[in-house]
Amino acid sequence: MKLWSGRFAKDTDALVNELNASISFDQRLYREDIQGSLAHAKMLGDCGVISPEDAAAIAGGLNGILQDIEAGKVEFTADNEDIHMNIEALLTARIGDAGKRLHTARSRNDQVALDFRMYVRREIPVIIDQLLELERVLCKQGRQYQSAVMPGYTHLQRAQPISFAQHLMAYAQMFARDVTRLEDCAKRLNVCPLGSGALAGTTYPINRAQTAADLGFDGPMSNSLDGVSDRDYALELLSDLSILMMHLSRFAEEIILWCSWEFKFIELDDAYATGSSIMPQKKNPDVAELVRGKTGRVYGDLMGLLTVMKGLPLAYNKDMQEDKEPVFDALDTVEMCIPVFAAMLDTMTVRTDNMRKAAGRGFINATDCADYLTKKGMPFRDAYTVTGRLVADCTARGKTLEELTLEELREVSDLFGQDVYEALNLENCMALRNSFGGPARESVERQIALIEAFTEARN
Repeated sequence: MKLWSGRFAKDTDALVNELNASISFDQRLYREDIQGSLAHAKMLGDCGVISPEDAAAIAGGLNGILQDIEAGKVEFTADNEDIHMNIEALLTARIGDAGKRLHTARSRNDQVALDFRMYVRREIPVIIDQLLELERVLCKQGRQYQSAVMPGYTHLQRAQPISFAQHLMAYAQMFARDVTRLEDCAKRLNVCPLGSGALAGTTYPINRAQTAADLGFDGPMSNSLDGVSDRDYALELLSDLSILMMHLSRFAEEIILWCSWEFKFIELDDAYATGSSIMPQKKNPDVAELVRGKTGRVYGDLMGLLTVMKGLPLAYNKDMQEDKEPVFDALDTVEMCIPVFAAMLDTMTVRTDNMRKAAGRGFINATDCADYLTKKGMPFRDAYTVTGRLVADCTARGKTLEELTLEELREVSDLFGQDVYEALNLENCMALRNSFGGPARESVERQIALIEAFTEARN
């Protein structure tokens, strides 16, 4: 029998029941639903809304249901629509009329708002912990390759010499910001909607501060309409996860490039690569490709919920039943991607020899050549032009700047001296870039130490 059967003259159509039911996906909220109900029942008893005996019976019944669910002894049914009514039906069947008093001073509107907030709050630390482990892997690899010269790129063209460690630390900084965004989201969502009722609160003498405190919230939401109407915390989470996946996807793209024979900067461990069904020589970076592909999936989750919410009047609307699946999907996707990505990075083989060779062939010391002339007194724009002519000449002759003789260099400027070769040495070029945040070893050491301190502070 439906909760609203007293108002209606006929049963709900079977197809409507199928459309209306959400138990297939919201059953994962069972723990939060029971925790919320336990706090609500205790508060009702403490406030004298229900008897202490009924409050105790409800608590005992709910704890028994929780144990049975986790033991796999409970089978949910679509006849009861959602996780809330499934648990209430189980409770009433077990303890009788006392179970029917649980929903006093409460609506499913504030109940689901509570459950969903608590679920998101529980999952955020899981992702943060995964990100922190990824950061540890990056620091470990960074310390190993602080002196490994590689070309830094702009427009996918070799640009300036950097270290492989600095490249890794760039992503480490991005993931650190992802951590802080998730931390901020957790702080903002940590207010309790329970007690908002359907939208207008309740006439019962409830204590919302008590339930908020018992459930670990900073306090109750100050407006009952807002309490049941918005899902901005879910949208904020999806936005944060989308940015996180964007960072992973960019990194994945570089892993894919670096694995190719055109680069061959790294080789993935066999455990984190796949082969071909027809080409026996292939070793494919499928982990990175899947992470890159699943980024679009998380973006879709965000856009889906934004679209659901954009035209809804206050307060609760049934459209909002569509809030949970995209969040569940995004969380599942991200929590699957980060650990395997970290393990892939941790086990990869870095080909520093190929990185160095690539760095030597791309005129990535051209800026250093111009800087050399500038330090000798030539205006930078003139030095830029002179160096450009040298690069054009080297390109035509198949030479590098280091391979030019001093006489050849002096043909374009008599400011060149023997010390120019020290300035053009790629290791020196990198080592001299010791400005804060740069690729020099001591600078990268600071970058690694910052991330290590960041992760250590969150242990």
